[in-house]
This record gives sequence, C-alpha cells and structure tokens, in this order.
Amino acid sequence: MDDRISKIQEAADQRMGKSLETLRAAFARIRTGRAHPSLLDGIAVPYYGNEVPISQMANIGVEDARTLVISPWEKRLIPDIEKAILKSDLGITPAAGKESVRVPLPALTEQNRRELARQSRLEAEAARVALRNVRRDAIGEVRKLLKQKALAADESRQAEDALQKITDRRISEADRALAGKEADLMEL
Repeated sequence: MDDRISKIQEAADQRMGKSLETLRAAFARIRTGRAHPSLLDGIAVPYYGNEVPISQMANIGVEDARTLVISPWEKRLIPDIEKAILKSDLGITPAAGKESVRVPLPALTEQNRRELARQSRLEAEAARVALRNVRRDAIGEVRKLLKQKALAADESRQAEDALQKITDRRISEADRALAGKEADLMEL
C-alpha cells in the first residue's frame, strides 16, 4: 500500500478517535442517577478575574451514591462555588457548609430519564456526523491523489473501502457508547 494512503488512513482514524473522546466527555456531563465528579466538569467559578473549573480549585469526592462533596482549597470560595452550581443547567441545588459544599442529586424521574436519553442520542448523532465528515475529508485527499495521477483507480477504490471500514468501526463504537449511556439512564 502506498505510504501516503496509510498516512491519510492513520490521520483519519486519529481524528475519529478524538471525536469519540469528545462524545465520551459529553456523556460524562449528562447526569445519571449516580453521583460522579465529572458532572461538575463544565462548571467554572470566577477566581481572581478568570473562570476556573471547580476541579482546579477544590477536591471533588463522592460521599454516597447520590451525593458529591466539594472541598475548596480556599474556604472563601464556597459561596462562589454554590452560585456557579445553581446557575448551571444541571438542575441541582448545593448545600454550603463551613468546610465544603454538598451536592445532593435528586432521583431522576421517568420524564428526566427520557429527556437525558434524548440528549444522549443527539450527542451520539453529532459524533456520527463528525465521523462522516472526517471520512469525507480523507476520501477527498485520496481522490486528489487520484486526480494528480499519483494513484491508480483500483488503489483509490481500495483506500476508500478501507476508510469506510474505519468509519464503520468508529460509528459502531459510538453506538455502543450510546447504548451504555442509555442503559445507565434507564437503570432505576
């Protein structure tokens, strides 16, 4: 196989892998019935004029299956952390103490679960679109080589088939991640 084709395929596979990492990060931000520190990843707190993620200014621990505990390194940040969590779109209400902020997660209702599953499906579809866009770009590069007469037609066809196989494999990974997330959400 031509070295240029293998580089195109490797680059496409790496870009697809990054799209799947983005999908997994998006899934981590979608709340399930269990407490997990990654739920707070998207929340930033004003700190000396900058927006800083909570995880960079505090320890986040899991007290029990439905409660997170945030212990900031500077106790004066407790009210700011509480405000940031209240302003977030997570729909949770923190309880500030002297030393930490407790974040109890309410049980998900059936309607909440369905809405979060719908949100998960939207994230997965966005990932599939990104994967197809990577495939389209890689096939465009292969066709450009064909047009420049740097490849034979059968090599081009083989390269496109290989790119399709990579895409199919990555899309099935996204589908498996979605199925796992939906199973988590629907678990009582």
